[in-house]
Amino acid sequence: MEIKNKPTLFWSLLKFEDWHFYIAATSKGLVFVGSQNKPIEEMFEWAKKRFPGSPFVEDEEKLEPYVNEIIQYLAGKRQTFTIPFEYVGTPFQLAVWQALCEIPYGQTKSYSDIAHAINKPAAVRAVGAAIGANPVLLTVPCHRVTGKNGSLTGYRGGLAMKKLLLELEKRGSSSNA
Repeated sequence: MEIKNKPTLFWSLLKFEDWHFYIAATSKGLVFVGSQNKPIEEMFEWAKKRFPGSPFVEDEEKLEPYVNEIIQYLAGKRQTFTIPFEYVGTPFQLAVWQALCEIPYGQTKSYSDIAHAINKPAAVRAVGAAIGANPVLLTVPCHRVTGKNGSLTGYRGGLAMKKLLLELEKRGSSSNA
């Protein structure tokens, strides 16, 4: 089903309690986790830029391992992910996303902390842009990045979603302490 150099994007709508968002994966791994309660167009618009011309196939069975781990996370039963990912971004974005994955569950870092972590201390704005381009919410934990003073700052999923995720992790990390 793969079109030459155009990987098939398998997608599904994940529903868990009040959480509803679209997810997509290639045969290599998870590539997209959408914003809470956003329409499917959010995923299609993203895919047009990162996977132009790739076919979309709704396939709940193929996405089941991803759905299971994300639901476990949302239920407070998982702190890390073991599912495969296929990150699609520039080398700078990939470095930033990797740094995000190193922020421990239940903790936060500032944008400047991330800039220092990738040895680009003057690139705070570029770090912010790379974080904003993160296509896999929750699983690459950009919600763990706050302003220097700890304030909640921009989040593709919206500040309400960011706040819910941080509260979920705070509860989860304190119950495991």
